[in-house]
Amino acid sequence: MYKVDLPVEDSSDAAVERRRAAESARRSRIFNTRSRVIGVDLKTLNEQVEEKRLLQTGERIRDQAYDNMRRSQDEALMEQQREEEEKCSAMKKDLAEYWSTQRAGESFDLGGAPLITIPEAELGLASMMIFEGEAKEFTQAKMQATERNLRAQKEDNERRRMEEKRTEGLIGEEMLNRDLRVVQLRSQEDECKKAVRIALQNYNHALAAEKIEKQREQKLKVEGEDLAEILNMVTSDMLTECPEGSARGAGAGGAGSSRVLVDRWRGMTQEQMRAIHREREEQCLQRQRERDTKRFLDADNDHQYIYMMKEAEREQRRVAALEREGRIQLDQYNRQLARDQRAHKDFLDKQLYTNKPTADYFSQFNTTSR
Repeated sequence: MYKVDLPVEDSSDAAVERRRAAESARRSRIFNTRSRVIGVDLKTLNEQVEEKRLLQTGERIRDQAYDNMRRSQDEALMEQQREEEEKCSAMKKDLAEYWSTQRAGESFDLGGAPLITIPEAELGLASMMIFEGEAKEFTQAKMQATERNLRAQKEDNERRRMEEKRTEGLIGEEMLNRDLRVVQLRSQEDECKKAVRIALQNYNHALAAEKIEKQREQKLKVEGEDLAEILNMVTSDMLTECPEGSARGAGAGGAGSSRVLVDRWRGMTQEQMRAIHREREEQCLQRQRERDTKRFLDADNDHQYIYMMKEAEREQRRVAALEREGRIQLDQYNRQLARDQRAHKDFLDKQLYTNKPTADYFSQFNTTSR
């Protein structure tokens, strides 16, 4: 076999370079804090911006095309309108020329019958349109019809005026009747008001007279009652000082009656005074006994209250001693717990965690994207 100089295969080097480029690109994406945390996709945003720009450009081109199309349509419509106006003006001009050339020899009178201005020598028998007798009859018939129309119009106007006059007369009569009815109603209303006022005045006069009579009767009644009261006071036992008045009054209520007539009472007797003194002494003794009983009860209550207060103080001292002993035990437990925690921390710091990591230990992480 012959030795052939072949090119060196560099596919492995190219693959390595591609992997290195991909790794660097991936590392730049992963270790980029903004892209990783916020999630900004710059490529997608650029594509969206480009799409929006293309969309705006397409809309602008479309609007320009629409404007050009509208402008061309407006120009076409204006050209078509101009052509139609020119055609209309040409047709009017041709029609005017036709009438000026073809109907120049004709004219019309007030009756609408055409008058021939062409010479009679050039006309034949078939061209005769108006005869002398027919023209006179036509004129007379037209005058008679005009007279009949004028007469009918005059009669119609006269009949209309008569109808309007009759209508105005009816309206005036109706308004006159209505005014008369209004006047009658107003007079009747005034009479009714006058009658009501008179009746009200009579009723007020009757009420006033009745009130005056009641006041007079009331005054006489009060005067009579005052005179009777004065008479009774003058003739009563209080002013006449009749000693039998109270005895008669006491006996009127029965044998054991204790009712006292104030207007006839002349004071108490000696027996009544002694009974009142005895009752007062008994009440004083009863009040003294009640005060003694109350004093004894208050003293007993004070002794019981003092005993209860002493018991409460002893209970408080016992509870305080128990709390103080509990606090002492809790303090001892906390001190023991603190000693244990301190010993455990010393064990961790001095025996277990003696090999502290350096900066090289932390720098070995996050060096690749895998």
